[in-house]
Amino acid sequence: MTTTVLFSTFAPFPTLSLSVSPETRFDDLYSLLCERYSDLPASEDLRISSHAGSVPTSDTLISEIHGRDATLITLKLIPRLRGGKGGFGSQLRAAGGRMSSQKTSNNDSCRDLSGRRLSTIKTAKRLADYMGNEDERKKAQAEAKKAKLETLEKKIAAASGDTEAVVGKKHRFDDTEYLEESREIVDNVKSAVSAGLMKKKKKMKTNHISISPESSTPPKDAVTENLLKSPPIAVPTAITVGIASA
Repeated sequence: MTTTVLFSTFAPFPTLSLSVSPETRFDDLYSLLCERYSDLPASEDLRISSHAGSVPTSDTLISEIHGRDATLITLKLIPRLRGGKGGFGSQLRAAGGRMSSQKTSNNDSCRDLSGRRLSTIKTAKRLADYMGNEDERKKAQAEAKKAKLETLEKKIAAASGDTEAVVGKKHRFDDTEYLEESREIVDNVKSAVSAGLMKKKKKMKTNHISISPESSTPPKDAVTENLLKSPPIAVPTAITVGIASA
């Protein structure tokens, strides 16, 4: 009884077949295969494995791979991959770390299903939150301003040595000389502004009267009287003689 072994290979080799005894060792398969197919390279370049990728031990019998009653066994003939000096795993980890560090989470330029950019939606949300918290923000500003004023009043009281000064207490300003000077300056400014406006109005009124058409054009009777009173125009003699001879 013989067992047929099929070897699935790679290009340019076709599928190979070999008939062997069930008691043949796994380690002897490649030498038997080279005897039938002389074009195969040396065993250092190729190896035989199962389709699952496992390689049986060299003392394993063919009948033990798929059972003693199996008459057909399929194996793979694959090339050997020469190993390097090592360190390839560390290079992969370093490359992965560089790739992860360059990964960005900024998706603002993307669009949603409605066609709007995500950056526009985020800006609208921030603006809505800002407008909604406006009252709280104003309240916080007022409290900060009040606290700053109280701190300043405490420093002033401590610097002046007034231990009876109370924070937030209103103080009356009783400098009468300053108040009189301030009131006088305000009155003088108002008077100067009023006088300037009155002069401007009078000047505009005078200019309007001087350029009106009634005042610039004399009456018709006056023009006729001036023409009658004016002396007669003397005609030159040369012109009179020239007309007579003609």
